[in-house]
Amino acid sequence: MGTDKIKIVIFGAYNAGKSSFIRSIDPQARNVDTKAGDVPTTVALDFGRVIVGGKKIYLFGTPGQERFEFVREILSRGMHGAIVIVDTTREPDDMTRSLCTALSVGTIPYAVFLNKCDHALSSPQRYVEISSGAFTSTMSALTGENALESLQGFIEECF
Repeated sequence: MGTDKIKIVIFGAYNAGKSSFIRSIDPQARNVDTKAGDVPTTVALDFGRVIVGGKKIYLFGTPGQERFEFVREILSRGMHGAIVIVDTTREPDDMTRSLCTALSVGTIPYAVFLNKCDHALSSPQRYVEISSGAFTSTMSALTGENALESLQGFIEECF
């Protein structure tokens, strides 16, 4: 992809809000999911697109379960940037910590989007340490509050 086309891969733990984030950006987003009990869960990918500042942004959402590491590896190929969506109502998990550590030592720009900040149990300060050095923004993927603005800020600052 040229500089006017940017591939962003969305990472995060199970139920962090990756699919909701992509749908809030692109209501026509596509996804491959299945039911985990009564809740749909991504098993392959989510895909959405949007234009930000004249640039075509392609969003690829990854599954959050550990067993889908191979899918994350495949979707990561050729990415220009990464976003880690975190659920601020929960403590950071091992997968989120290792994702942020791996991204922090790489050369690809990345962001940490602090999701569910509109929830009473939200505690974004839980993620201060692991989001250090990354573009960071608060949002609510479910309501869409500050989701597009977070993406725009990341794109403008890093691309």
